[in-house]
Amino acid sequence: MSLSAAILGLALLAIVLWDVFETIILPRRVTRRIRLARLIYKFFWFPWPWIARRMRAGNSRESFLSFFGPLSLLFLFVVWAIGLIIAFSILHFAAGSAINGPGEHAGFWTDLYMSGSTFFTLGLGDVTPQTALARVITVAEAGIGFGFLAVVISYLPVLYGAFSRREANISLLDARAGSPPTAAELLRRHNQPDAARALAVYLSDWELWAADLMESHLSYPVLCRFRSQHNNQSWLAALTTVLDVSALLLAYADGALRWQARMTFAITRHAIVDLAQVLNCPPRAVDGDRLPAEDLKTLRILLVTTGLAKCRSEDDVKLSELRQMYEPYVAALSDFLMMPVAGWSIAAKPRDNWRTSAWARISAERASVDISVSPLSETEETEHF
Repeated sequence: MSLSAAILGLALLAIVLWDVFETIILPRRVTRRIRLARLIYKFFWFPWPWIARRMRAGNSRESFLSFFGPLSLLFLFVVWAIGLIIAFSILHFAAGSAINGPGEHAGFWTDLYMSGSTFFTLGLGDVTPQTALARVITVAEAGIGFGFLAVVISYLPVLYGAFSRREANISLLDARAGSPPTAAELLRRHNQPDAARALAVYLSDWELWAADLMESHLSYPVLCRFRSQHNNQSWLAALTTVLDVSALLLAYADGALRWQARMTFAITRHAIVDLAQVLNCPPRAVDGDRLPAEDLKTLRILLVTTGLAKCRSEDDVKLSELRQMYEPYVAALSDFLMMPVAGWSIAAKPRDNWRTSAWARISAERASVDISVSPLSETEETEHF
């Protein structure tokens, strides 16, 4: 019985410590399907979309969904700590419960109490190990508990640093592509002299952003579940917009702009596919057509009027092939994470987040007048952007 308990305790200890190592310390994607952290996230996520889909779309639903990322992270830490405490209490039990407590017979519950107070380095002194083996187990647990707390504390700044870097570019996209961002708005707002060069530089910046997002989110997949500050923004919508624009230019443009579009498309497509894989979201068919014929016609006119491309009808097939390379993965991630993705263009002119504020909306409701900043006319926006 003692041998079986010792094997069980050591196995549980190894499983938890290895999972902590893979999740926090190992800076690469883990492809193994059966992992403690993955099972915990899957179990914790299971009721979340079911509840969210029964809530009215809007701020309440987005707030509820935004709680999952931080809460699941805290839940994972708690499960790890409980697993380590139970593992060491089983080892104490296997060692014969060699613990001296005031006025009580040593047993598993005393071992569990001893393990908990040692793991969190309380050092209360009301129970003490009595044999050399029990002292070795106690010292080992104190060291592992101290190290675990240090690793967890150092993990949070790394995680939130990567989140902040991601959100900075998403916020910058608001003024360039609207809220929610679309390919049509991004092209329309680059309608100015030397647009091709400006857009190539912008796509180059997004190439770096996509590479950073892929590296950080593959190492720490929980970041995929962290949502943006505004309901009409998300890392998935931003990545999809960049893919849409890159696909358009890759299909219709020429020269240096087309080359930069190819580079940006390659890294962003790489990121979307790998993130779908790490979140176990197989590609699926897209519901409806994100790019109706009328919208495609509008986009082609934009490309011609901005001087970015000379659109040829035979290139439509190339665009369709490029879309098939990433849209099924976008659809799968959008459905799984409940992050809506806009089409290539939207019917109404978008109201950018920087134009609005909660105070303006409240005042407008009280006065029955819209006093938020008025959207610029198409001519004014061309001059400003």
